[in-house]
Amino acid sequence: MAAADAASLLAARFGTEAPAQDASAPDASVQDAPVPAGVAALLDRRVTRRYRDEPVSEALLDLLLAAAQSAPAKSDLQQYSIVVLRGPAKIKRIADWIGTMDWIASAPVFLLWCGDMRRGQRLCELHGMTHANNNLDTFLNTAVDCALAMGSFIAAADAAGLGTCPISYVRNHIEKITPLLGLPPGVFPVAGLTVGWPVFRRPVSMRLPPAVVVHRERYDDTTLSTEIAAYDARRRAREPLAAGSLKNNDVHGPKDGVGWSENCARQLSVPERYGFAAYLRTRGFDLA
Repeated sequence: MAAADAASLLAARFGTEAPAQDASAPDASVQDAPVPAGVAALLDRRVTRRYRDEPVSEALLDLLLAAAQSAPAKSDLQQYSIVVLRGPAKIKRIADWIGTMDWIASAPVFLLWCGDMRRGQRLCELHGMTHANNNLDTFLNTAVDCALAMGSFIAAADAAGLGTCPISYVRNHIEKITPLLGLPPGVFPVAGLTVGWPVFRRPVSMRLPPAVVVHRERYDDTTLSTEIAAYDARRRAREPLAAGSLKNNDVHGPKDGVGWSENCARQLSVPERYGFAAYLRTRGFDLA
């Protein structure tokens, strides 16, 4: 992709002419930098929630799963597993449990990405040793290893022309999904992922400006309120929140003119997946 396309890619992603840079940032505008094809694909990534009635070949899926396994892993421990679902009945059952995402059932492939402490425990058993790292750090490492692999799969799927959508809502029904897929102790769902050929390309999702997310040398959020107000205005102009997208209407009530930040606050003000830690303890995680 030509360097001249950087401006349009960044404008689409951030909703501005150029992402704001702080005084310590490099002098050259990021818009003037060449854009390698792989980077351009990431900047232009879109989520897919509608899929054609067309299968994904085993050969292609295996190649993408190999790409997922090429992701970095903490200490080369590779503490994750992937459950591949192709059966429409199981995929629909998960979609029905979630209830608000009927389009999940249209995906020809559904992947459940899992953190996996069990494999490490079994490795210790195989070599006559005791697994001594059943703790919160191991839980975090399994989740991060899993997320890195899923990110690599998503990038590879996009490169192949497929579409994907991560589904964190599988953790809302963890007590049903665990027996459905036979997850043993030490293995827990991180996220689901729908995979298929897109019916159409959705618009690029607008992201927070780098000035909010990227901190140079030290953490500094002194301009947060100003930056968020401007971001809310940009998102409202491009993609105003539909009434059906408001979070926790039963707690905060329907309201006109809600922006991105207020909707985030509405969601974060009500506990989600309150029993997740208890579930993990029943699955063998100490979390101490």
